[in-house]
Amino acid sequence: MTQTNAPLPQSRTAYVLERLRADMDAGVINPGDQLRQTAIAKRYGVSPTPVREALRILAADGAVDYTSHRGATVRDFTPQMAQDLYRMRAELEGLACEIACERMTDDDFRAVLRANETLVNATAAGEDPARLSVLNRELHFAIYAGTSAAVVDSVRHLWERFKPSVTLWGVQSFCQALDQDHDLILAALERRDGVAARAAMRDHVLHAWELRQTNTDLRADGAEGAAPVAAEAGR
Repeated sequence: MTQTNAPLPQSRTAYVLERLRADMDAGVINPGDQLRQTAIAKRYGVSPTPVREALRILAADGAVDYTSHRGATVRDFTPQMAQDLYRMRAELEGLACEIACERMTDDDFRAVLRANETLVNATAAGEDPARLSVLNRELHFAIYAGTSAAVVDSVRHLWERFKPSVTLWGVQSFCQALDQDHDLILAALERRDGVAARAAMRDHVLHAWELRQTNTDLRADGAEGAAPVAAEAGR
């Protein structure tokens, strides 16, 4: 019997889940937004059933609040919850960075440099803040790529738990400060100094939290009164 390497077709639920997460990462869907099954089904070209299943998975992950009679709402975090997530991210990403440094090959480091260069160039060009936020995420995960699935999945889970409606990358001075943090992390990685890389990453994540607190538009407030997500993307 001949075996083929053709990829298995993606289930509709997995497809919807992937699209929802991508829209959350890109800022198309924001904290506090109501997720209406019929609108999402129309947007993604599927029936309501896989949408309902995908929302249940996101609810289990803590990304949305979902009940059968009230529907789904993207979780909007209180200041305390947001701070807790940043503190956990600081510790976990610091450790992930140290592990990455221990295992990093020259090819791995070059991939990190390319991701950083892409972010720096996009920042200098004044690209859309949502795009900069995505590139920042790609840089972080380029660093962790050489660790293990256990590390990457754990870090990704914390990133997915907190998706603020306004990104730090919309403030020019914050962009410069975060880019400087990245330079310190990359310098430690280049030296293969795991202890310094861990400290630099931990300080960077906590610095991001501190910057968020200096701007009233960026603070988590757990606001009520969500607007429904429209059927069209890119609003």
